[in-house]
Amino acid sequence: MTDFLERVVAERRADAEAAKRERTEAAVYEEGVLRGRTPIAMSGPMGDAFTHALLSKQVAGELAVIAEVKRVSPALGVLRADVDVRRLARAYEKAGAAAISVLCEPRHWGGSLADLEAVRSAVGIPVLCKDVIVDERQIVEAWAAGAHAVLLIAEALDDTTLRRLIERAQGLGVGVLVEAHETEAFERAVRSGARVVGVNARDLRSPKEIRPDRVRLLHGFAHERQILVAESGIASAEGARALPARVDAILVGTALVRADDPAALLRQLAAVKVTPRAYA
Repeated sequence: MTDFLERVVAERRADAEAAKRERTEAAVYEEGVLRGRTPIAMSGPMGDAFTHALLSKQVAGELAVIAEVKRVSPALGVLRADVDVRRLARAYEKAGAAAISVLCEPRHWGGSLADLEAVRSAVGIPVLCKDVIVDERQIVEAWAAGAHAVLLIAEALDDTTLRRLIERAQGLGVGVLVEAHETEAFERAVRSGARVVGVNARDLRSPKEIRPDRVRLLHGFAHERQILVAESGIASAEGARALPARVDAILVGTALVRADDPAALLRQLAAVKVTPRAYA
């Protein structure tokens, strides 16, 4: 039986091929240029805008919170169908988020690039395109829509494709978060050269399964100069403080979207302190 991640990968590959038949990648790129997007990467040791935002929090001794905007969870169903993504994003920014993750996968998470564009227009902090990305065209589309960074899932990509997608993103000045749940996949994520790597407690092959111990088991594989993000299953400041000291950032979605007061929860998460580390 095909697992959930394999099914979504096949769907997104088909989507990318269909999009190519409708409009060339060059046309998408030109549209991005007309919108004022720049393909020039941020220079200096802090890297692109997304990486810079996470690093700035870490060196200040603050836990970087990537707050997520989403409508649906494959594991839980509809979270908040009537969510005003602009309003929620502004609340996140005001409450201290380092960056905002926007779900762009349409079938199972109810997301879209339109949501990403809306969030980008509403806030001044970096925006991460969270999708199951399998083709360079998706990265160009995300960049044209205003994404400062994209998510890549190691389990969904072989090493050659993973490195090619990272290079394509970097060429556009787009940051990359490479995530994994499985041990071998996380080792591959670390070896990919990505500056930001994440351990997802949720198993995307079977989304209802969350293993909070994953980051504790895998954090030691990350290189010292890599920013480590803990993803999924974090619902409180106490949960964030219980993470290994090596964790620099957290990505929180469901708990924030379902909270009666998302801003209050985010302020609690953003107040968690970490030990600053030196970055060469």
